[in-house]
Amino acid sequence: MKEQQYLFIYEEYDTDDELTGEDVLLLNNARRVTANAYAPYSNFLVGAAARLVNNEIVTGCNQENASFPVSICAERVLLSTAASLYPNVAITAMAISYNNLNGENGHPVSPCGVCRQSLQEYEGRANRPLKIIMAGFSGKIIIISSASMLLPLSFTATAFAKHTTHKKVE
Repeated sequence: MKEQQYLFIYEEYDTDDELTGEDVLLLNNARRVTANAYAPYSNFLVGAAARLVNNEIVTGCNQENASFPVSICAERVLLSTAASLYPNVAITAMAISYNNLNGENGHPVSPCGVCRQSLQEYEGRANRPLKIIMAGFSGKIIIISSASMLLPLSFTATAFAKHTTHKKVE
């Protein structure tokens, strides 16, 4: 048996004032787009904004449904929008924020498991790291340099690679 370790490194900022101008712009767009969320069941409005390599900004917000599994998170709405409007243009950074109409808004929010898998897939497809900025409407901000850090030991396209050790049985 060999024990391994996964190291998770992130940056933590106390306020927006500590961020770069580009990161503040992205975060403010994510906060703004929460107003477009459709979340009548949870009252948890999530917004996401991404900067593409061509400097375009794309946004997305969560869309709930009475049948909860049909709901779509802001991150996946954004990824679908970016891929549809700008095919083959990579995302360099994404900011995620929320407005909880039932309570606290002052701490970072991170993507759910399905969104983590989707972000991992997008990052692999683009073959470049996707920086993630996570925040509420106030308080601390967390930045990670790559979406893949959110999903260690992830299921990726390499699982579908052909193995050369097996011969076809006829």
